[in-house]
Amino acid sequence: MGQETEAAVEAAVEAVAEEAAVEEVVAEEAAAEEPVYITESDYAFTINTLIMFVCAVLVLFMQAGFAMVEVGLNSAKNTVNILAKNVMDLSVGVILFLFVGYSLMYPGDGWVVEGYLGGVTPMVSADDTAYTADFSNFADFLFQVAFAATAATIVSGAVAGRMKFGAYLIYSAILTGLIYPISGSWKWGGGFLDAMGFQDFAGSVVVHAVGGFAGLAGAIALGPRLGRYTADGKSVPLPGHNIAFAALGVFILWVGWYGFNPGSQLTYAGGANASATAYIALTTTIAAAAGAIVAMIVGWALFSKPDLTMALNGILGGLVAITANCDRVSQTESLIIGAIGGALVVLGIVMLDKLKIDDPVGAWPVHGLCGVWGGIATGIFGDIPVDDMTRVGFIGVQCISTVVICVWAFATMAVVFFGLKAVGMLRVSAEEEQAGLDVSEHGMQAYPSDAVAGQKIT
Repeated sequence: MGQETEAAVEAAVEAVAEEAAVEEVVAEEAAAEEPVYITESDYAFTINTLIMFVCAVLVLFMQAGFAMVEVGLNSAKNTVNILAKNVMDLSVGVILFLFVGYSLMYPGDGWVVEGYLGGVTPMVSADDTAYTADFSNFADFLFQVAFAATAATIVSGAVAGRMKFGAYLIYSAILTGLIYPISGSWKWGGGFLDAMGFQDFAGSVVVHAVGGFAGLAGAIALGPRLGRYTADGKSVPLPGHNIAFAALGVFILWVGWYGFNPGSQLTYAGGANASATAYIALTTTIAAAAGAIVAMIVGWALFSKPDLTMALNGILGGLVAITANCDRVSQTESLIIGAIGGALVVLGIVMLDKLKIDDPVGAWPVHGLCGVWGGIATGIFGDIPVDDMTRVGFIGVQCISTVVICVWAFATMAVVFFGLKAVGMLRVSAEEEQAGLDVSEHGMQAYPSDAVAGQKIT
């Protein structure tokens, strides 16, 4: 009877132990299934970072648009050269912006000359693992380097068809590594122009005017393409070989601009930010459409035909003009800004032709002239950023800052281009230009049908 009692006790103890073990497992599983709630700062960081990454991709995709516009508006024999320049603008730009440009443009507390020149710190700083910042440093770099590549690529169209590829690589490296980041720091890095109250939301001046005036310096240093003007100075149009490419490129650029302008909101989480981002997209769209219509009308009036290329450049002119002020003008004002941008494109192309400055794609009228207009239009129409600043004072700040950046870009790049010209590195020979830069500079042709023409195919 004692043995039976002892066995019963042992059985009861084992049952209790098994029950406790089961309860422990159930408790662990329940704990594992409890939802993990992210903080408000985590949520904002996630939304801002992911949308910024998408916008960076859209801006990078603009490289394809620039390439197609330039290819379409130039001779077929220079297609490989144009594509190579666009590839290297982005590739060289990424590396130099990583090592030099990014820190120059956004020095933080690392100014060498306060407000004017930042220090150089290679690579991108790691994110704070607490994720208390507005967005990831890595996404920010991707977004900003796409802007740098855009500024560099603008010049490609202005110098197309006659510039040595090696010289172009030198120019591209200097612009993306030094010239663009330094002037960019004056506004977006918190430099002296920003302290004055200068406003340039997404870069009408900081990006587009820099590229446009750098391209103007290159076009002047190079001189016109062979056959562009007769001996007595008469203009001879050299039409592009594929207008379909040019049109496709402009549509790609228009789509990419939704990364360029709305993306520059930088923070998108929350109702106010989301609404602001969508509003920027709206003003951007209105200006682009107005630019196309007015450029078509003005071109039609001047040349007696509705010129598609003018309308295409009018879209780009409207987009460039609204880029500085898309966040601070009304819908009606965006219509006016885009319309004037479209008119300026046509008038700028005519002006360059009169001055015998050969800009094959209209890079300066689109990006330089309309970039200047965008900066000034911000002062005329945009919300005044400082309470005690008058409208006249705001216009003055915009004008002064725009001139400073444009002169900086033109002067520094004129030194580069004319320096290369002085040592015989700038322009290809007449024979090489006649043959086309695809063959003379790259040893290949863009279109297989050209390469096999006249050959027997078995």
